[in-house]
Amino acid sequence: MLSLEQAIRARILNLAKEKNLTINKVSMLSGMPHTTLLLFMNNETHDPRISTLLHICEAFDISLNDFFNDKLFNEVKSE
Repeated sequence: MLSLEQAIRARILNLAKEKNLTINKVSMLSGMPHTTLLLFMNNETHDPRISTLLHICEAFDISLNDFFNDKLFNEVKSE
């Protein structure tokens, strides 16, 4: 079982790999500071805002629905 944060991190990494993007490039495309995304990816900040996830989705050119429509989120447990 995964926490929601773990699933979100895994999904970001999977999408970045699929689209051949680095986390730095994702942050650039999303218009958010590199440190914001890096801190979350390194488990130094928690519970990203939905608006932050929307910016990340824009970097991947997908909707929030597409982001969460992944089997990873079927395994999420409440904390």
